[in-house]
Amino acid sequence: MSSQKSKHLLLKLASLFSVVRGYNILVIIAAQYLTSIYILAPDKPLGKVLFDVNLFIIVFASALAIASGYIINNFYDTEKDLINRPQKTFLDNYISQKTKLSVYFTLNFLSVILASYVSFKAVLFFSIYIFFLWFYSHKLKKYPFIGNLTASILAVAPFFVVFVFYLNFDLIIFIHATYLFLIISIRELVKDLENLKGDFTQEYHTIPVVYGARFTKKIATALVMLTSIPTLLLLFRDFHIGYMYYYFLIAYFLLITFLFFLWKSTSKLQYTLLHNLLKLIIVLGVFSILLIDIDVVLNRIF
Repeated sequence: MSSQKSKHLLLKLASLFSVVRGYNILVIIAAQYLTSIYILAPDKPLGKVLFDVNLFIIVFASALAIASGYIINNFYDTEKDLINRPQKTFLDNYISQKTKLSVYFTLNFLSVILASYVSFKAVLFFSIYIFFLWFYSHKLKKYPFIGNLTASILAVAPFFVVFVFYLNFDLIIFIHATYLFLIISIRELVKDLENLKGDFTQEYHTIPVVYGARFTKKIATALVMLTSIPTLLLLFRDFHIGYMYYYFLIAYFLLITFLFFLWKSTSKLQYTLLHNLLKLIIVLGVFSILLIDIDVVLNRIF
């Protein structure tokens, strides 16, 4: 009986981790800290950034809010996900909808309470952020363009709050943010192509459903071309990105490869592979921040 209870608990924890997409949240936490250490506050000692209580609270509050956003998105998309991701949905549904809502409200409450330790502005930011995460899942994601735009903005917003915390609004920050925003926007379009069957069945008016796959691919192509602007600025302006230079070269090659296969893709599996390629570009981008200045990294660590 004890063994069964342990197995039941592990399945529930695995289900909750799947619902909140814990792997995504871990990457976002790493991205916020690496951005703070090597881009936003490069002159501060490593310890002062890593052990800054206010930064920790902002990052933790962001993680809680994002997790709650995934939960409410999962709550509204259950029927659609049964069509698009039957195996993942089976795991996700190991915890009840009632439990999901309870965890959702608890995480939101904790996020705002934590933010109150930092400032009233932080409380205001997270309150608005949580509202739009709900509004996107409930309403906006069902509509073309506005749903994609909102999803991309919400994905970048956790980095914005860190920018504001450090009051660092240098041009390089906005160039990096623009690049990330464009990659995420491309990913949102591919997700819509990947989920076309479920979206069509559940009457979600996404871009592929309303305008077709070919039109969606044209928009994705235009966005890939737009990524060349921040890429070229970071490569050839004196922004001191160090060995991250090679990341942007590799990433642009991967994006051109992505485009080549995008126009040949017609099946869900092919779109899923392209989606994973874009996620790889984002994850590589996060950890390539360490390459901005190897000497500085080593000096700050040792």
